[in-house]
Amino acid sequence: MSEDIEAQRSCIANFYKGKTLFITGVTGFMGKVLLEKLLRSCPDIHRVYTLVRPKKGQTPQERIESIIKSKLYDKVREGVPDLSERIVPVVGDVLEPNLGLSEEDEARVAAETQVVFHSAATVKFDEELRLSVRMNVIGVRRMVQLGRKMPNLEALIHVSTAYANCDKEQVKEVVYDPPLHPSKLIDAVEWMDKDAISALTSKLIGSRPNTYTYTKAVAEYLFVEESKGMPVAIVRPSIVGASWEEPLPGWVDNLNGPTGLLAAIGKGLLFIMHGNVYCTADVIPVDIATNAMIAVAWYTAVEKPSETLVYNCTSGQINRLTWGMFQDYLKENFLNNPCHKMLRVPNPRFTLNMFWRDTMWVFDQLIPAYVMDFWLRITGKKPMFVRMQDRLSKAVTTLEFFTSNEWRFHNDNIFMLMSKMTEEDRHEFCFDPRSIDWKKYIFNYCLGVQQYVLKEDISELP
Repeated sequence: MSEDIEAQRSCIANFYKGKTLFITGVTGFMGKVLLEKLLRSCPDIHRVYTLVRPKKGQTPQERIESIIKSKLYDKVREGVPDLSERIVPVVGDVLEPNLGLSEEDEARVAAETQVVFHSAATVKFDEELRLSVRMNVIGVRRMVQLGRKMPNLEALIHVSTAYANCDKEQVKEVVYDPPLHPSKLIDAVEWMDKDAISALTSKLIGSRPNTYTYTKAVAEYLFVEESKGMPVAIVRPSIVGASWEEPLPGWVDNLNGPTGLLAAIGKGLLFIMHGNVYCTADVIPVDIATNAMIAVAWYTAVEKPSETLVYNCTSGQINRLTWGMFQDYLKENFLNNPCHKMLRVPNPRFTLNMFWRDTMWVFDQLIPAYVMDFWLRITGKKPMFVRMQDRLSKAVTTLEFFTSNEWRFHNDNIFMLMSKMTEEDRHEFCFDPRSIDWKKYIFNYCLGVQQYVLKEDISELP
């Protein structure tokens, strides 16, 4: 009787009991949070295989150990004493045939795995097309091929992006036909030389702003086409930002997406960019996105939908944040809680006037950078501010498409999934954006950037 009550109380945690998982992209931002949440809220998971490649002189085992020793894993280390034994890194790389797995590792992973989360991808917007295709499209094909070798597979979840179809104003929870069939695109990048690919890139991606969104759209179609008959689903987060509540409010560990903007604004380096203050800033906290992934895998395995379901994990149509609100909250927070060694007073502004934007960029950012570099030179130090502005300009330009346009994402499957969950699970694995207080979220996000990314001591802040 007590087991039945426990099963009703948390169907999701009970589902993961005794399961073996395989996760790609676990060293990335979302992957770290996903693994932490799984082990903390589903402590009876049997084992988690993680695909990790050696990097910067570190073995896969050392990379995983550095992750689980971080502050992000403080809570799970207390609750799961044998944490390092539960996580088994296997050497591999999505760019390699068979995901770079040895025959022994492939056989072991295939035989034991029941649930797969595939989140490995290049998130660099302006990545060269060949590498983007190899990582985001061919990598998905290799993951599906491995999934077919898993006799006990119950769910394979592919992480895409809500902006895969940013050439459409309304994005439903369906997979759209790509402009070019995946096999033709793969063939093209395999035989073309680098110059030919570069020349064709803009024509291939069409109205999409970059190779990232283009290859993600192609990958979705390939995933559905090649995984027929398998228990699969697609989760599409929008702009993934710092955590809302779990395991630490405001936790973030990289400068991708909006985090780079926050850091540059807080340090007094960025003042103006192209954007519409009335457009939706479709930010989704990383813990909301990973909770959705965990719930989607549960539903896919238990309910066994007859078709591949797509879940738009977005906030804009549910709990709207605009770029104008984002701008105002940032200014307020950085004035009240300034960054260390702030160069100038933060005053972020979005504008739709490109002439004004370019003029202010020169006078408000570039000329001051030359002045500061001149001062560094005459004091015998190495100049750095013009170089920083050049890098910032490139980063900002890749984001301006998203700050100056707006999309309507449908969320029918997300609400359907919520309706299938117990009250306990809706609380424990919350992915309802209505729970987010945006002002409080931006406050924690700013502090998170200062503490975890810029490595500042925030103990003296109010």
